[in-house]
Amino acid sequence: MQSRIRSSIVAFFALLITTVVVPVAPAQAATATGNANFTANVMAPLHVTDFATFNAQLQTVKEYGVDAVSVDVWWGQVETSDQTFDWSYYDQVFSAIKAKGLKIVPIFSFHQCGGNVGDQCAIGVPGWVWSKYTGQTLNGVTLDANGLKYKSEQGHYNSETVQGWADQLVKGEYTAFATAFKNKYSATYGSDVQEVNVSLGPAGELRYPSYNSHDTGTGYPTRGALQAYSPLAIASFRAWAVAKYTNLAGVNAAWGTSLTNVSQISPPTDGTNFFTSNAYRATTYGKDFIDWYNESLITHGKTVIEAVLSGLGTSFASAAIGYKIPGVHWAMTNPSYPRAAEVAAGLVQTSVDLNADATGHGYQRIINLAKQISTTRQVILHFTCLEMSNDNTSPAYSLAQDLVFWVAAKAAALGVMIKGENALSGGVTTDAGWNNIVNAFDWASYVGLTVLRIDNVTSGLGLARYASFIARYRLSVTIHYAEFASATSYTMHPFNGLTGDKVMTYEGYLNGRHWWKVTVANPPNFTFCFVNSNGTWDGTNRLFTKQGTQLYVLPYSSNVAVTRP
Repeated sequence: MQSRIRSSIVAFFALLITTVVVPVAPAQAATATGNANFTANVMAPLHVTDFATFNAQLQTVKEYGVDAVSVDVWWGQVETSDQTFDWSYYDQVFSAIKAKGLKIVPIFSFHQCGGNVGDQCAIGVPGWVWSKYTGQTLNGVTLDANGLKYKSEQGHYNSETVQGWADQLVKGEYTAFATAFKNKYSATYGSDVQEVNVSLGPAGELRYPSYNSHDTGTGYPTRGALQAYSPLAIASFRAWAVAKYTNLAGVNAAWGTSLTNVSQISPPTDGTNFFTSNAYRATTYGKDFIDWYNESLITHGKTVIEAVLSGLGTSFASAAIGYKIPGVHWAMTNPSYPRAAEVAAGLVQTSVDLNADATGHGYQRIINLAKQISTTRQVILHFTCLEMSNDNTSPAYSLAQDLVFWVAAKAAALGVMIKGENALSGGVTTDAGWNNIVNAFDWASYVGLTVLRIDNVTSGLGLARYASFIARYRLSVTIHYAEFASATSYTMHPFNGLTGDKVMTYEGYLNGRHWWKVTVANPPNFTFCFVNSNGTWDGTNRLFTKQGTQLYVLPYSSNVAVTRP
């Protein structure tokens, strides 16, 4: 299998790679310089079933400059019963990644696999969790069998992830999982983990499950459904409102209501009217409710991340900690309920100016979470939908590209490191998607990319564009050359953009050839050829046009490939 993949790649690049250049998108910068914090990662399959293919894919992406592979470490697969862990699958996955010289980004996936776009496996939250806390009491609520689950305005319970309002009971589970991971892998992979990414909600994202299959009519491109109707959520909202206004009389004065008992404080009883009447952003009650809803989500994120950090301790010391917020880019200008999809997902406040740069267009608080985490580690924000364009027409009403820039601008203003992803796998199989990604990196503060998924960038356009993208932002390129005759040394001779002969080092006998290599720091485009210690030139000039960061050249050939022939 590996040889077939490799031969197809070589054939493809024999025709194309010498002319691969990043197409210039409208208003895009003409040139780009490297960034010392730049990382180029790929996502592993949700669950690897064909390790021969996976190994071949790892080899391919390693050869053209990918740094690390993110891997969902499924809570529901690993913790088979309370405090019983089975790591056998991850032993195999991590070993395969490390064997290729790639770093690992474990995603502590405290959510289910299944039910979201692109999900191709079915792994639930551990079944024992739901029953473990039944009968326990939190904030005056005695939990039943659904006590840990989000409940929507449509009355449905959601089992994608444990609800944030249960964190004070459940946070020890997250610490225990992180501790078990540390105990299992810190000795073997202590320096191989680039980042630990923490799942904070459905699909691993810090959001509410506001668009899902069981809440009818709430998917793209609708407003979604509010998820604040569980007994724990309602108790939290009541306590929050009373605390803000001192007592029920203060609540009535602020909201213009005549409630006679705290038990009458509730989330919106008619979600549709709450949005279409504009109450969610025009009334004190509406703005208060959304403030609490958004604040609860951020508190959940902070609690879970810090629970994980407690479990990791000082292990994997060089690894950053990361969290992801999604690009909920639709319904942004819907005339019936502008920005409502983001509101239902919990991402933004409505008590602030949603059109102002100063508030991050509503995202300031969720971005600033990175600054609230108590840790000496770098905290990285990941944001999706970098490949998307605006579509400000019905029914999408999408400002995806604007959103990509709003979030990055606020992250930069707050001093938060931000990295990006494509939201849909098809986004990295088209030039239009890649042009949008390049545009974001040229003009915004993104310093790393994780591509969804590895199989989309191991052949064809996805491979060519990712290789050239990496070269565009990385600080160096390594050129590998297969010698044409035995000699004691080889030299790369550059011109037309770069000067000064570069002495090469012997790399080894690989794929039936003797290879030499040389690394050049942050080079411009240039022409180059090779001369050996006998003073013999191989007679062929090649062009470096940022095709990749690991380039491979055969003698007498002008082709420049990004994988080793």
